[in-house]
Parts: sequence; structure tokens; C-alpha cells
Amino acid sequence: MTLTRKDFLRGTAALGIAAPALATPAIAQNRRELKMASAWVKNFPGFGTAAERFAKRITDMTDGGLSVRVYAAGELVPPFEVHDAVSTGAADLYHGVEFWWQGKSPAFNFFTTTPFGLTPVEMKSWVYYGGGQELWDELAANYNVKSFLVGNPGVQMGGWFRKEINSLEDFKGIRMRMGGFGGEVISRVGATAASIPGSEVFQALQSGTIDATEWVGPWNDAAKGFQQVAKFYYYPGWHEPSSNVSAGINLDVWNSLSNSEQEIIRIAARAENDDMQAEFHANNGASLARLQGNDGVKLRRYGDDILMALGKVSREVVREAAEKDAFTKKVYDSYMAFHADARTTTETSDLAFAQARAMVFNQQG
Repeated sequence: MTLTRKDFLRGTAALGIAAPALATPAIAQNRRELKMASAWVKNFPGFGTAAERFAKRITDMTDGGLSVRVYAAGELVPPFEVHDAVSTGAADLYHGVEFWWQGKSPAFNFFTTTPFGLTPVEMKSWVYYGGGQELWDELAANYNVKSFLVGNPGVQMGGWFRKEINSLEDFKGIRMRMGGFGGEVISRVGATAASIPGSEVFQALQSGTIDATEWVGPWNDAAKGFQQVAKFYYYPGWHEPSSNVSAGINLDVWNSLSNSEQEIIRIAARAENDDMQAEFHANNGASLARLQGNDGVKLRRYGDDILMALGKVSREVVREAAEKDAFTKKVYDSYMAFHADARTTTETSDLAFAQARAMVFNQQG
């Protein structure tokens, strides 16, 4: 005779013996939900989707042990307040860009980008292997945060303008959306820099509140619709050669995680950092072709004289920021030392090859 589970439970009940509790899988125990405050519109291509993907990576890699819920821009806090929310514990994580917090310390700029600074590959090399992460940890800890690189759209475009920019004089009098050190640079050459959240940029350009804007690159810019209200599209993005996206986690929350959970977040951040750059690269070419073909966008390169002038002012702005406090100088020294070494490698490898490839394909068809 086979004793079923029902028979067993009846027998134990009749004898007055409590039936043993059925063990629940470990995966159903000790689950924890983390709130992520995103600086992006929900599911916006490239940035909003990257925040969702990063959250899903953590949730999936922990089998739901850490479940990350994403709050889009404005759902929990406004975009520029996501860092404060994590610092105070109102949110557990944020997804944004570090130079938005430059009012707290100019050192934050170096963990997003600097004008004429490190490229995406150079940037992650400095952070991962050149001492950048250690400096970032020291800076972020002052605000009860632990931060990571979590995305990069690649070298940006130079911006959208209603009129042509043929000389440095043409910057004078225009109001342009540009943040970080780049905003200070254009202010010094006669423009007015405006700090506007991404969700409001199109409306500002359409209404004439601003005359020009930088954003990211062809794929993301087309999704914003800038081509509808401005037709001159400039390159290169001198102001943001490596516009890193970051994720920060409340330091108390971070310290409460197990070693394996912390490592999963590190790995998820690195994976998303590479994935985002690849996604932008995969979409930018076709998007640029459509902008020029279907939308009548006029692609323009900044003249060498403009770039040289902007470069001179950029170096002054970054150097001056480094003199504001000892820690920013420490970050600047590390960043610029790596910058000097990285340029040699990039110019004799990536740049040299890109120039050679352009010569072969552009001349031979």
C-alpha cells in the first residue's frame, strides 16, 4: 500500500502530531525591492530603455532576490534630483549623469566627460584600471552614494542650430542647451548656456526658448524630433567625447548587500556600459542617413579655427575648475595623466586606422 501525502497528514492529525512545515525554496525568501529613480522618460530609446535593461539584469541575475523597480523621470523625483534622492535614501538607486551634480563638486564632471577629454574606451579604461573608480568612490561617499559607469552613447554630435556656425562670432547671442564644462565654455565665447532636462529640450527649442541644443547622436536625436525645428547639425561633439551614464546606489543599501549581490551589480553595470554603446553604434548610421535624406538636415563640420578656439577655452575651464579644491585637483591630475598616455595609443591605433580606412573607402568607393 502506498502512503500518500494526504494520508500522512491525516495520520499525524489523528495522533495530535503537528505536520512538519513544507520547506519553501530559498529563492522565495529574503526578496528585496530596490527603487531606482531614472532621469529619463520611460522607455525612451537608448536612455530610458537602458535604465530598464539595467534593472532587469540585476533582477534576473539574482533570480529576483533583488528586484529593481524603475521610476521614470518625474515619477519619484525630477531628473536633476535623482542624486539627492539616493543620497538621502528616498530612492535606492539612480540612473543619470554625474556632471548634473557639479554644483556639489566640480570633480563630478570628470566622471561624465570633459571637453576634448577621454573617449568612451579611454574613459572606462581610466575608471576600471587607471584609478578613476577609487577616486569616484571617495567623492561619492561624501554624499552617501556608491557609483558605477552604466552606459555610454559614444562620442556625441556637436549640436543642432537654427543657423549656420561659420565662425566663433556666430556663437555670440545664442542661447544653447549645454551642461557641464561645455556650458561654461560656450558662455565664455558669447553664448548663453541653458541647463534643461532632457524631457523638456524639444519644447524649449520649438518655442524659441533656446536657439540651439546638444543632445547625443543621430539615433537618439531623431527620436527627440530636433530635425523638425532645426536643420543645421554639427559635428564633432567636442564638448562630450564620452558622455557616461552612471548608476548610483545609496551607500547604506550597498553596504547591506552580500558580497555576491554587490558583485552582481558591478557585473550588470559593466555589461550595460558596453551594451549601451553598441546599441547606439548599431543605430546611428541608418538614423543619420534618414535625417539627411528624408528630413533635409544639413550636416556640417565645425571649422578647424572654431575647434581650436573652443579647445583653448576648454583647457582653461577645466584647469580652473581643478583649482577650486584639493580633491578636484587630485581627480584632474589623475584624469589628465591618463589622458596624455591614452592619446598616444588612440592616435597611433584607432585614429590612424580610421583615417586610413576613410582614405581607402572614400576614394575607392
